[in-house]
Parts: sequence; structure tokens; C-alpha cells
Amino acid sequence: MRPLLDNINKAFENKARLGIMSVLSVNESVSFVRLKELLGLSDGNLASHIRGLEDAGYLATRKCFVGRKPNTTFSITDTGKEAFRQHLLALEALIKGDYDNPSPAEERLGAHDDNDTQQ
Repeated sequence: MRPLLDNINKAFENKARLGIMSVLSVNESVSFVRLKELLGLSDGNLASHIRGLEDAGYLATRKCFVGRKPNTTFSITDTGKEAFRQHLLALEALIKGDYDNPSPAEERLGAHDDNDTQQ
């Protein structure tokens, strides 16, 4: 059995990053301005956390102009989706105290152990 905290992703420990990933996991894309409003973060704070998640490969950025105004939007990558899913499963297992059995969320999401597929 792995230590419980091994599956907690350090990239998501900060509440701002947890908020960013939560918003993006249920939206196709979200603008910088909207994220800032939803999370109540300053420009610099949001930009710093976005950069960290981009560097980890969890977010994609799209910059364009709407009329003459710059518009930056963010979306979660497939890598980010999977990392965040694993992080949430680890939190759920920790909270429920069911350390030896797969959580209902793992079964619901179709997660499996690689050993189950080998004979």
C-alpha cells in the first residue's frame, strides 16, 4: 500500500490553484477576467498560479483580440484533467478513510489498477 499523501498533487495544494482547476474542469474555457472575478484574485496572483499550472502542462492558454481588446482564455489539458482527477480521488480516499478499497468515485470514473489487466 502506498502512503496516503503520495497521491496528493502538490500543484493543487494552494486554494487558488484548486479553484482554477475546479472552474476549468467544468468549463471548456474561461477568460482571465472571469477567473479573476470568480476566485477573487489579483491580476498578479492569478497570473502567477496560471503560470505554474501551465509549466506543469495542466493548462493551455489562448490569446486573441476581441475587437481591439486583448482576450486571454484558459482551458484544461488532458494531462491536467487526469492529474486533477487523480488528486480528487486521493482526497476522497483520505476523507473517507477507505484506504484499501477503490472508492466509488474510482469505479464511477472507470479507473483501474494496471495489475488487473495483466494475467
